[in-house]
Amino acid sequence: MGEFDGKIAVVTGSSGIGLGAALHFAREGAQVYLCGIDDALNAKARSDADGRAVNVSRVDVSDAEQVESWINGIAAEAGGIDILVNAAAIQTYGTTETTDIAHWRRVMNINLDSCFYTSHFAYPHMKARGGGAIVHVSSVQGHSNQYGVLAYATTKGGIHAFTRAQAVDAARDGIRVNSISPGSIRTPLLEFAAQEVAGPGNPIEDTIAEFGKAHPIGRVGTIEETSQLIGFLCSEKAGFCTGADYRIDGALTAYIGV
Repeated sequence: MGEFDGKIAVVTGSSGIGLGAALHFAREGAQVYLCGIDDALNAKARSDADGRAVNVSRVDVSDAEQVESWINGIAAEAGGIDILVNAAAIQTYGTTETTDIAHWRRVMNINLDSCFYTSHFAYPHMKARGGGAIVHVSSVQGHSNQYGVLAYATTKGGIHAFTRAQAVDAARDGIRVNSISPGSIRTPLLEFAAQEVAGPGNPIEDTIAEFGKAHPIGRVGTIEETSQLIGFLCSEKAGFCTGADYRIDGALTAYIGV
């Protein structure tokens, strides 16, 4: 018997933290519906699922009509929705001066608007099931920032506010809402950033180790660790947990580096 037997889980983001969460739910017995925009990553997600109950679709989460069609299709096929995890996001760079309007809107649409779209369309289906759990994947950059992450950091801070407000409204319907704020996690996105620092064709392990040294725990985190936290927050064990952000950052934001 799995912890999520009989549950219907909807997850955005078909690589990294999103894929990790989807596979965790599937291993624990849930029927999982996962989406992403990148066809190659979607194909890899199907392969990684290795026969488990993970349905992968191509959906642009910044497009409300696509999200509505996807969510309603899931509810019609599966009979409802119990769990929603929003992990789809892009990491971009720019300051107030260098961020143009198109860049700003794209980051807002993918990272923040998508959390509202999926929640808005999934909510009635979760309510009809008598409740459920929502987890939004934010970032430590919603709490404190590097240089040049204006749009990205704004969306991650927005997720914190969105989570609180949504949790207050949803409690009466038995729907719990939380967010998590990861530090450096070994994902394809982190590996891409490490390659940018290391230079084309150079090994990235030393760079990733340097990223890890910024965290008092001395290493970067793993997708499995974020999956375990997401799983906990969506489980009955977290029945009194709602409206909060949970940092999974190896004490990065607790540390004063002076």
